[in-house]
Amino acid sequence: MTLEALLRLCAAWLLVRFVPLRRWRDRLGTVVTTDQIAALPPADPQAIAEARRLALHVERAAPRLPFATKCLPRAIALARMLQARDQSYCLRIATRPAHERGDRDDLHAWVEIGGAKVIGDLPGTWVVLLNLLD
Repeated sequence: MTLEALLRLCAAWLLVRFVPLRRWRDRLGTVVTTDQIAALPPADPQAIAEARRLALHVERAAPRLPFATKCLPRAIALARMLQARDQSYCLRIATRPAHERGDRDDLHAWVEIGGAKVIGDLPGTWVVLLNLLD
């Protein structure tokens, strides 16, 4: 675990908790359509491996914090770490379809590189609300 992961996770948690989405979403990438994401070339396997290594740091840092972090702060923390390394990614924010909503969390966020989920891989059907490509 790195100090960077802890600091970025804390910053992301504060951002999500206290700042409206409209004020920070543009800092994480450009809003694009799902079709634009699908047209991108596959990512380099080394880039995916590096992103997964960073994601592991974020996942290991999360339980060490004195507050709970859900998927969006974790995805944002990883996205910021990738941005600092000039690594392209797509941060996705999605909801479950109306007929599947219920007891569990109905919103979810994850980060993909070249179509491979590197953090936030959660089974189920998701309807993407926002794609942020950087």
